[in-house]
Amino acid sequence: MAKLRFKAIELAQSRKPIEIKEQLKRSELFGKNVFNENTMRQYLTKEAYKGVMSAIEHGKKIDRKIADQVSSSMKEWALSKGVTHYTHWFQPLTGATAEKHDAFFETIENGMAIEKFGGSQLVQQEPDASSFPNGGIRNTFEARGYTAWDPTSPAFIYGTTLCIPTIFVSYTGEALDYKTPLLRALHAIDAAATDVCKYFDKNVKKVTSSLGWEQEYFLIDKALANSRPDIAMTGRTLLGHSPAKGQQLDDHYFGSIPSRALNFMRDLEMECMLLGIPVKTRHNEVAPNQFELAPIYEEANLAVDHNSLLMDVMGRVASRHDFKVLFHEKPFSGVNGSGKHNNWSLSTDSGVNLLSPGKTPMSNLQFLTFFINTIKAVNNHEALLRAAIASASNDHRLGANEAPPAIISVFIGAQLTQVLEELEGVTKGKLSPEEKTDLKLNVVGKIPDVLLDNTDRNRTSAFAFTGNKFEFRAVGSMANCANPMTVLNTIVAKQLKDFKVEVDTLIDKKDLKKDEAVFNVLREYIKSSRNILFEGNGYGEAWEKEAKRRGLSNNKTTPEALKARISKKSIELFEQMNVMSKIETEARYEIEIEEYTLRIQIESRVLGDIAGNHIVPTAVKYQNMLIENVKGLKEIFGKDFEEHASQQIQLIKGISGHIEAIHAKVEQMINTRKKANNLKDAVKKAEMYCNEVKPFFEDIRYHCDKLELMIDDEIWPLTKYRELLFTR
Repeated sequence: MAKLRFKAIELAQSRKPIEIKEQLKRSELFGKNVFNENTMRQYLTKEAYKGVMSAIEHGKKIDRKIADQVSSSMKEWALSKGVTHYTHWFQPLTGATAEKHDAFFETIENGMAIEKFGGSQLVQQEPDASSFPNGGIRNTFEARGYTAWDPTSPAFIYGTTLCIPTIFVSYTGEALDYKTPLLRALHAIDAAATDVCKYFDKNVKKVTSSLGWEQEYFLIDKALANSRPDIAMTGRTLLGHSPAKGQQLDDHYFGSIPSRALNFMRDLEMECMLLGIPVKTRHNEVAPNQFELAPIYEEANLAVDHNSLLMDVMGRVASRHDFKVLFHEKPFSGVNGSGKHNNWSLSTDSGVNLLSPGKTPMSNLQFLTFFINTIKAVNNHEALLRAAIASASNDHRLGANEAPPAIISVFIGAQLTQVLEELEGVTKGKLSPEEKTDLKLNVVGKIPDVLLDNTDRNRTSAFAFTGNKFEFRAVGSMANCANPMTVLNTIVAKQLKDFKVEVDTLIDKKDLKKDEAVFNVLREYIKSSRNILFEGNGYGEAWEKEAKRRGLSNNKTTPEALKARISKKSIELFEQMNVMSKIETEARYEIEIEEYTLRIQIESRVLGDIAGNHIVPTAVKYQNMLIENVKGLKEIFGKDFEEHASQQIQLIKGISGHIEAIHAKVEQMINTRKKANNLKDAVKKAEMYCNEVKPFFEDIRYHCDKLELMIDDEIWPLTKYRELLFTR
């Protein structure tokens, strides 16, 4: 192993940046491999184009005749670009994307062949559903599942394959993917938000949920990453002592991007441009070898697809540059982990951002309506939002110094806090003309058109308002954005629906004017949502106590957090909003609980293997070298040898102590794991892995990392942090 380590270091140090020649402007490359609106205008008949656009904009069904026209044109376009195969590209509940390639090639009579791609092949396929996670929805022998074309996310060419974004459902119609519930949630928020918008603008016909994700990641030399069994098997380092220099000098953040990394980014961005992924921002992150990429905001469904596609593309491009991308939320101990901030907002079909204050009191009232309703939704469902970002990997990150804590809170800044306090003081019931004028001019009217953050950015808040959007900062870098976006859009849709009922009731039964009714309901929402608002330090113990007093959840582990998914309240929410049935909700809970168990189980096995088969033998080998040294000193110095060998003897004793501790802890971990594996109840098994197996990780790591400092660097088997993080 030591030889492999040094060979990997030598190889990494010899790498030369791969030169990337950019021949076209980004704008000229953008979307060239996407069957987008511009391409459809060129290849589709007017009838087919109108049919597809009607499906995209209004959700109307595409009939078979139109599907045949679209598939024929799509095939013609793809063949003109050298494409040979097509696939239904979908996002099963594995966390990865899935695809099965079929050739356009078909044989016909007389030994001849043609390229064929019909409407039925475009619209629907039947991949085997039995091998994907289904949470008990399907038995192994009930293998049939369906993928169905999603025209709202355009087809694209990757390599020589035409990829058609689809949903994935079981034979009995239940969602087996991330996209289906998301599309339902987006439909729900559209309907609910459009109804509320009509209080302010009767011409609004559609409201779109937008998403801008920020993808953080680590870039590690491929040879160095491959020399570490833990990185290869789990995506993170289970062992490794912190280097003398880490991120403490803050010299990597926003620093000059290393040449190899920059060329990788340029290559990646060119691929993204061709695929229509509007990447715009790149920079060094806080930790060494950590970086961030962010796109221009898009409609949420398309943004989710683009992020899933990007993660796949990043891996392939990185391999070309002899890198490995690490998306794990905490791949290295002692330095910042990686998140995927989800920036969320709502916009009307006329382009108005509903979370951006306007120039008039009326537009500001519209802003406050959506702003306060969002806060109310988070207050009502904070535990469910926490469950939406729960995973074994994200548990390492939440609450660390670079991420929000497990407590969900909303940060809005001093200026908006003052606005809400003044609005809360509004008289209940009918308002006099003077009160209306005072309210609109002095409270609602004083919110600036461009709301700048007037306080320091609070990185300890999981859900922060940042000028014209909410930033859900607790989402992990490995996550599929569809999960938190489904929950967020659903809870806000439900809240807006309830809001409209309350406002209409006040108008009808209390004979209040529309503005008076809106103010009255918002006033009560501010009072009832006060607990979720927090402007202070989310890392402090004082906040944990205060959050508990307020009744906020503090679910620090995934098994604990996921329970909110299957609460009566959550099940009823998803059913009422037609986002997920009870069966679908419970299935997702089972899948996520099982995935948690399996990830901890894999890490436990890998850790036991490395500790027992790599670290301990190396320690024994070095200990034997020391023993031989002591024996030699005894021959030379006789009775006085201990005076000259005291350090070696202490080192031998120290190594023995760590070896003994590792053996004991690994054996205890294995025995505990066996007990957990014998449990039939999936929830109890996950809890035992969380509470009884996982705690051994840090104990074993402590002793292994101590040995790393004691043993000769020349024989240490694992590539060290200083080599992983600082080799360019």
